[in-house]
Amino acid sequence: MIFLISQNAFLDFITTPPGSMLFVFLLALATALISTILTRLLVDTESINRKQIQIKAHQEEKEKIIELAEIDPERYRKARKRWERKEAMFKQTQQKMAFQRMKPTCITFLPMIIIFGIMNTLFAGKSVALSPMHANDVPLIGTFISANAIWINFTAWYFLCSLGINTLTQRLLKLQSQATGGMGGMFAGQKAKALEFPDV
Repeated sequence: MIFLISQNAFLDFITTPPGSMLFVFLLALATALISTILTRLLVDTESINRKQIQIKAHQEEKEKIIELAEIDPERYRKARKRWERKEAMFKQTQQKMAFQRMKPTCITFLPMIIIFGIMNTLFAGKSVALSPMHANDVPLIGTFISANAIWINFTAWYFLCSLGINTLTQRLLKLQSQATGGMGGMFAGQKAKALEFPDV
């Protein structure tokens, strides 16, 4: 009887704010740590980081080659041929890297589907956290939540927590370096990749 009461009290705590906010945050933290540790164990991250730097430099080289088109067409044609030969090699490297990165996902996929199925049932129709968009409305002891506060569900709060935690855990365990990680590097690589060689 006591066990059932304590179990119900625990479920009430983790499914009602602010307990639900903390519980989902800890769940996101545990998921990120497990994923990051598995990546450390199963993936040669140092090799992938080195290759990522090489790929980034290769994409940046494309911009310099395109600039040669008007200045020195002969040099441009030779440089373009060299770059295209390297591009075929780097495409194979990227495929191998993608396979390496999928290893942890193959292990965690089924357990995560089961866990999130349980969590979605547990938090179905419930508000889990106060939206960060209304930071002034965060409830404090002895105060009331304002009427215009916006509450979010389990999926939205988990997603927000994961965004920051995944990057933090990868940086702490040295899975993501400044050279290979971050939005700036990703957009720079996409910009270079989108450029087309002119016909000369």
